[in-house]
Amino acid sequence: MNKINEKISSEQICQKLIDKLSGSGWEDLLKGFLLSSDFQNIIQYLVDENEAGRRFTPVLKQAFRAFEECHLDKTKVVFIGQDPYPHPLSADGIAFSCGNLKKPEVSLKYMLNAVTNTVDFNDQDSVPEPDKFDLSRWSKQGILMLNSALTTQVSQVGKHTHIWKPFIEYLIDMLNFKQSGLIWVLLGKQAQSFEPLIGEHHVVFKTTHPAYAAYIRAPKWECDDIYNKVNQQLIEFKKDKILW
Repeated sequence: MNKINEKISSEQICQKLIDKLSGSGWEDLLKGFLLSSDFQNIIQYLVDENEAGRRFTPVLKQAFRAFEECHLDKTKVVFIGQDPYPHPLSADGIAFSCGNLKKPEVSLKYMLNAVTNTVDFNDQDSVPEPDKFDLSRWSKQGILMLNSALTTQVSQVGKHTHIWKPFIEYLIDMLNFKQSGLIWVLLGKQAQSFEPLIGEHHVVFKTTHPAYAAYIRAPKWECDDIYNKVNQQLIEFKKDKILW
């Protein structure tokens, strides 16, 4: 569920979201978009949807949480998935994370099971349940856990993909310009549609989205050993591995 105070203008909402990025490094990288009419159009769209009774998720104050929890200077891996979870309160602004309810959605269950089944015990984080369902623990290690769309209509998948696409494209363009040696993990066809935009000075891994495993009722997510591949690449880049 999401409520927007009707007395707050879309311009004020934009500024509040920008303010939340203060100190993260992202406000400077993204300011060209965040101060543009394109971003104001996104927020106005969400305001209009809310006023029309079409609720969206996550709550707007959490929409940029992936950036808030992963400082730009520490970012070394970018995961891109699909939409946020469409159920009220499940999405918390970090892709696949279930930090609000501390109860895992199916995609997160598949992902954490894949960690258990494929990653060496020494490379697994010893966080107890239910804290393990809040993936800000990955964000703080330098993983930008990003959805292809930062919001979606409650109970509707893919409804906001079109409004956020310009933002994702801008983000990729700026990271191409400002960074090198990032590891991109593209989960599913929607995320993989952005691959042509990613520069050759980065590394790209691709595999299926865990939601596909749920769709076909597979006993496990065929993750293509993605967690170990990321860590091996980090070792080659002489960077710290991720504790999954």
